[in-house]
Amino acid sequence: MMKILVDTNVIINYLTEREDKYKESSIQVMEMCADRKIEGYVAFHSLSIIWYSAGRMKQNEEVRREWLDRVCTVLTTSSANHDLVVGAVHNTKFRDFEDNLQECCAVNVGADYIVTVNVKDYENSRVKAVTPEQLVKIMNSL
Repeated sequence: MMKILVDTNVIINYLTEREDKYKESSIQVMEMCADRKIEGYVAFHSLSIIWYSAGRMKQNEEVRREWLDRVCTVLTTSSANHDLVVGAVHNTKFRDFEDNLQECCAVNVGADYIVTVNVKDYENSRVKAVTPEQLVKIMNSL
């Protein structure tokens, strides 16, 4: 079964009403994970980012916990081991350390793809990055 790591931005598209060109395909990716057509993972640290982002969107604690529960129901939490994190600290190929940690979590679970709306942020990734739209096309071609 295909394994993917879902980037935080795709999950935010799924949970919120924000406008994004990948909104519909983000929902489709999360639905495929919920239906167990794909083995989906979320980086452990994404949960705190979602919590923080929901607070900035003026969501109360009950809604924030509901969102995290939905994510943890659909996706399995991934972490990175010490060696991967230390490697990320020294990896200067990523401009954004958070993206580097996403990549470490993807490597740790043996993901086939990182699904993100910012593919360019992963040009130096060991795991191929695709947009939600690209992943839906890949799945439809199987």
